[in-house]
Amino acid sequence: MNKMHYSLHEISPLWLILLGIFLLVQGTWIFQDARRRGRFPWLWGLWGITGFPTPLIIYWFVVIRSQRKPGGSTKKT
Repeated sequence: MNKMHYSLHEISPLWLILLGIFLLVQGTWIFQDARRRGRFPWLWGLWGITGFPTPLIIYWFVVIRSQRKPGGSTKKT
């Protein structure tokens, strides 16, 4: 059997808890930043808790990087 695949009972509960906390922190940060920028916060926040690092990378390219370009839409509250 391939050693790269693990079943859920082979993974330490500590790692699962740490992963859950990390995903919640990532989703919360993305949600708060998207709300501050006015860019669909619920969509980004929910997607942020589903995985790592894809939502964070896509968020950076679509929202943060697009606002840093000259002529990008900047919304200050």
